Parts: sequence; C-alpha cells; structure tokens
Amino acid sequence: MTLTWREGLRCPSGGSTLDETRWTVGEVAALTGVSVRTLHHYDEIGLLRPAERSGSNYRLYTPGDLARLRRVLTWRALGVPLAEVAGVLDAPPDLEREALRAHAARLREDLRRAEHTLREVQARLDALDGRAEESTMNNEDVKAVFDGFDPALYETEVRERWVDTDAYRQSAARTARYSKADWGRIRAEMDGITAGYVDLMDAGVPPTDGRAQAVAARHRAHISGAYYDASPQMMRGLAQMWVADERFTRNIDRARAGLAAYQSAAVTAWADAQDG
Repeated sequence: MTLTWREGLRCPSGGSTLDETRWTVGEVAALTGVSVRTLHHYDEIGLLRPAERSGSNYRLYTPGDLARLRRVLTWRALGVPLAEVAGVLDAPPDLEREALRAHAARLREDLRRAEHTLREVQARLDALDGRAEESTMNNEDVKAVFDGFDPALYETEVRERWVDTDAYRQSAARTARYSKADWGRIRAEMDGITAGYVDLMDAGVPPTDGRAQAVAARHRAHISGAYYDASPQMMRGLAQMWVADERFTRNIDRARAGLAAYQSAAVTAWADAQDG
C-alpha cells in the first residue's frame, strides 16, 4: 500500500485536517494500487465497507477505512484466504498479534532457508565455472547442507533394514560420489517440492487432490533421481515412515506443522493411483 499521510492531507476530496480527510473509491484505487473492482468486492462481502457516503451516494473512505485496508492487504500477502481475513481482522487484538508473530517467525525461517539454498546454488555455479573445487562429503557436511538433518541418527537402522536391498546399494553408490555442490542442488530441489506441498496446504487443497498428487509425483522423481529407483510400493512405505517415526515427522514438520502427515497422505494417494 503506497498511501502516505502527507498524500492523504493533500487529497482533493479531503478537508484541511486528517480527521476530515475522505477519499472516493477512485482516489483510493489510484493511491493504493487496489483496483476499484476489488474495493467494490470488499464492500459487497463486508470486508471493507466505507464508513461514509456523499450526498450523491458515492463511497467515501476515512483514515480508519484505509488503516483496515492496509491490514487486509497484509493478511492477503501472507496467503490468508479472503474468506478468513475478516475473522482475523475482527478478532481481539491479542489474537491478531499472536497470529502475526507466528507468521513473522515463519517468514524469518523461510528467509533463512532461502539464503541457505542460495549459498548452495552459488557454490554449484562456482564449481561449474571452475572457481571452486568439488569434494565428497561426510555426515557432518551433509548435516550442514541439509540444515540440521543428521544421517548418523538413521545409519544403523538403515543398514539393518535395507543393507541387502538393491535400493540401499544403489543409493550408497550414488551418494558416495556426490560433492557438496551436488548435495546443494538436491537440497534446493527438495525445498521446491516442500514449498509445493506447503502452498497446497495453505490453499486448503486436500492431499488426495490431483494437484497434491502431482507434487507427490515430483517427490518420487526426486528420490528416484537422487537416491534409488522408487516404486509406488516403496513410496507408500516411505510415506508410512514419515508419520510413524517421530524423528522423520519432527524433521519434516520443521517446514510447517502438519506437513509430514499431509505429504504422507498425498504420496499414499499417488501410490494408490498407480496401482489402480
């Protein structure tokens, strides 16, 4: 929202003081970048009804109306569905404050992850351009690249359960050759898949929806490309593990609470569709 108090004081429809300032719908649209059609829609659904009308029955917006508009735009930018915004705005201030703090924490975490991924992408570019040497990685290196995920926590269990499988041998052979830049690329790819799941969760899309299954198909392609050829049956097994093993659930849910259960359901639905 680009409106400033100084602009408001100069507004052609306003008076000489802030309390007397009023804006028509066209003026609000010009100052804020919100279309007249959108402002009319907000009025019709009761989200933002201008406090006053002119003698000719034109909508007139007060400073309080514009303050509410700014809050509307803030929550829309955070991805809150329009149908839920009014409930947030009309909630007690303490509840809105807590909700904003939660969103701010999420944005800081998203920013931290984005910066981490950018560093890894740049490292890969440097390696491709010959400005940096590539090297293989140990568990501590992988833990750093994957932002706290420690493969040593699972190594004994993995060996006991899968050491005699083709998937384990294939994964061990592939990952042994990976450089730090390779792991950065893999992490960036997985971050994109995670973001796909989270976006669908935010939009209220069920995990059984075709859009969620499309992300699950990308997830399967990622695992097959980076680690081992993952059959639908194997993906179903992984999906079970994400919610049955609290270590996996805790790690996945760092991106968003409930993500492990959501992607487990999406992958299970995808696997079931392959069997049909």
